[in-house]
Amino acid sequence: MTAAETRLSFAPKFKPLFQPKRYKTFHGGRGGAKSWAAARALVIMAASKKLRILCTREIQNSIKDSVHKLLKDQIEMLGLNPWFRITNESITSASGSEFLFKGLRFDPLGIKSTEGVDICWVEEAQSVSSDSWAILIPTIRKERSEIWVTFNPGEESDPTYQRFIVTPPDDSITVEVNYYDNPYLPDTLRKEMEYCKRVDYEAYEHIWLGKPKSISDSVIFRNRYRVEAFPDDLWQQADRLFFGADFGFANDPSTLIRMFMIDTRLYIEYEAYGVGVELDEMPQFYDSIPEVLKWPVKGDNSRPETISYLARQGFSIDAAAKWKGSVEDGVTYLKGFEEIIIHERCKHRASEHSALRLHRCLTNTETHTSSVFLGQQMFRFMRPLCLRFSPATPRKLVSRLSRR
Repeated sequence: MTAAETRLSFAPKFKPLFQPKRYKTFHGGRGGAKSWAAARALVIMAASKKLRILCTREIQNSIKDSVHKLLKDQIEMLGLNPWFRITNESITSASGSEFLFKGLRFDPLGIKSTEGVDICWVEEAQSVSSDSWAILIPTIRKERSEIWVTFNPGEESDPTYQRFIVTPPDDSITVEVNYYDNPYLPDTLRKEMEYCKRVDYEAYEHIWLGKPKSISDSVIFRNRYRVEAFPDDLWQQADRLFFGADFGFANDPSTLIRMFMIDTRLYIEYEAYGVGVELDEMPQFYDSIPEVLKWPVKGDNSRPETISYLARQGFSIDAAAKWKGSVEDGVTYLKGFEEIIIHERCKHRASEHSALRLHRCLTNTETHTSSVFLGQQMFRFMRPLCLRFSPATPRKLVSRLSRR
């Protein structure tokens, strides 16, 4: 195979990308090159004919959150730079094609007003809500238009998994793609896969084989959490307090939780919870949690305007980063605790569903700061809560665990 042929080649599983279908769904575990193949196919198509391509995902705060860079990289790898004009915000081709980049959750009107789309690519679709699908699908209404869906499954109950895998629509093709379908799998990824398979087969099935988690799969903390009262001054034996916030949208709740760690135990001791909390009510809402003004707070990075407002009201709050694989990283981190103790006054955190959903945790280790998202997803009503740990804490915990 020549170098040019190699650049244009696709794994056999991706042949349906070039076959006409209304819906094309590619799902599976890491290393399958789903995003890579979709981006490459779209670049080739956009170079050969005029297309309007909408690239979207549930949350896109900036162009950096989109597939813009992935498309740019594919254009360069294919040697097609002379056929494309790439700016920081857009990509167009000499054939008249254009790529649009939009988020679903916070720009429904912008999605509805997007006309004449030939192909819509929904990346990281596992997080797309039912409401977002209800807005997006009727918008892509041009004759012979297509919707491409790529994702690593999360939970069996997620709207995307139910819509496209469990009960796929008419005129659709669904393809499962995993690392063993990728002839170009990097050796580094292969070694990571083999290690995961060896030490945690359940995690291997989810991460590398794309097996969704059901409720029964999720109870990985069943024997590690308990609900009980503990002294209000117990936190003074800890190094510090940690606060994490999630911001409500529509019917989603606004939440703030306070926690601390002693040795290898995680204590969740206060929560604020409310649906329909207005922005100007947030400071009073947060003040219901003792000591919140004295400690840093980590907040959901999807609402920078809310973080900015709260910072102006005197709260030491900034955004927690998220990245691919943060869910699995969070699971690994939390499994390092000997116990998770939830105070009985934290009614929402202490509910059975909350405990079952602790596997949705996210850990942020950017700039050596670990931010754990204690997750709970009672359908779309409960959203991940972000908790921040100091730079020294993870190192202390690892040291303690290694001596056990």
